This record gives sequence, structure tokens and C-alpha cells, in this order.
Amino acid sequence: MTTSEAGSTDSSSTVPASTTPDGGHLCQAGDVKLALGRGDAGAGSVYRPLLITNDSSAPCEIQGFPGVSYVAGDDGHQVGEAAYREGTEGAPVRLAPGQTAAADIQFVNVHNYPENVCRPSPVRGLRIYLPQETESNFVPMPGTGCANTDLPGNQLAVKTVHRA
Repeated sequence: MTTSEAGSTDSSSTVPASTTPDGGHLCQAGDVKLALGRGDAGAGSVYRPLLITNDSSAPCEIQGFPGVSYVAGDDGHQVGEAAYREGTEGAPVRLAPGQTAAADIQFVNVHNYPENVCRPSPVRGLRIYLPQETESNFVPMPGTGCANTDLPGNQLAVKTVHRA
């Protein structure tokens, strides 16, 4: 394919990033309220659902993996690697106003890593990017993350969005 071919598109087949293929509205950062639900612990990790509630006055659709990372400091800088995407992308979830979807997050106990490997760092919470979204939301969750971006494993993992 040539450069000119790569740059040309047929406008009748393209879909704007904020709409779904059927013409619906994708859930965006300003449309939702985010919270962490209660979780379970096991095998050196805590598992908690990220609850995504449509706080707008119109239905929206969400599909795929949210981007999840620890953030710290007043500037909200990222701590360590973003969450590993575990599993396959699920089906679209349509949320009427007030309805909630969830994405399960695994938080590895960073104290399982040696200090010199983890480089423990205080975190303020999580930066969340909804699938297909470029604006982020913040979920408070003070704790500790690993500043090292080259861990043997993942300090965070996230599964695809599903009905709550």
C-alpha cells in the first residue's frame, strides 16, 4: 500500500470515535461515575470490580478493557506499568442512565516483591481510561504501588467490561 492509499478513506465506512457502529453513543469520561466495589482476596492479590455507572441523561455503550494505572503526587504521575489486559474483549454493554457495568481489577500485594525490585511508592489512586476514550477519570485509592516498570509479573491486571 502506498502512502497516498494509506491516507485515503471512504467517509461512508468510517465511524467517529464517539459513536458505535450502529450509531449509538460511546460512554465517555464525562458520562460516568466510577467507584471500586467490594472485593475478594486470594493468592497474594485483591480482586475488586471497577463499577462504571452511566451518570448522563442518555444511553451509552461500552466495550473492551479500561486503561488502569496507579497515580501519585499532585501532578498525577503514573506509578509503574499500566494494568495488564487479561482475557478477551467481551460483548458491548449498553447502559441506560443510572445503569452500571463492571470491569474486574486484580491488585497484586506489592509487598510480595522484594523492596529493591518493587521500589514501593505511595499512590493516591487510579487513573482510568474508558475503552476508546482519551480523557481519563480518577478513582481515589490511597496505598502503595511499585515504581519499577520491569517487574516479574504485573502489579495490576484488568478484565473486560461486563454487566454488573
